[in-house]
Amino acid sequence: MSSDPYSPVVRDYFSKAPHAGDLADAVTVEIAEQGVRLRLAATEEDGRIRALRFRAWGCPHVIAACECFCVEYEGRPVQSFSGFQASDIMRILSVPVEKTGRILVLEDAVRSLGRVLCSDSAPQ
Repeated sequence: MSSDPYSPVVRDYFSKAPHAGDLADAVTVEIAEQGVRLRLAATEEDGRIRALRFRAWGCPHVIAACECFCVEYEGRPVQSFSGFQASDIMRILSVPVEKTGRILVLEDAVRSLGRVLCSDSAPQ
């Protein structure tokens, strides 16, 4: 068993993270819980996510999870955010169970962003 607490996938997402940053004219949500602070930003067009960005203050697992989310969900329908599961990211990244609470903060942020995007695009 490796003594490295971070899987190669975590190291890859953490070290590159092209989605880290901000977006102009984006819908943004921010959550601070469990010693983690996240800001997710999205732009949408015709019901699909055009671009995603994040700012994360937390451990490498949290930063890698944010990048993984952006990679997986950019281009998808806005409604897909409601199906986001922290457990899926934890499995992809081999996140230790003791970090579940931190990854659940990302799940909360994703679902909040989806709700805001859906309410903004609802017919008035």
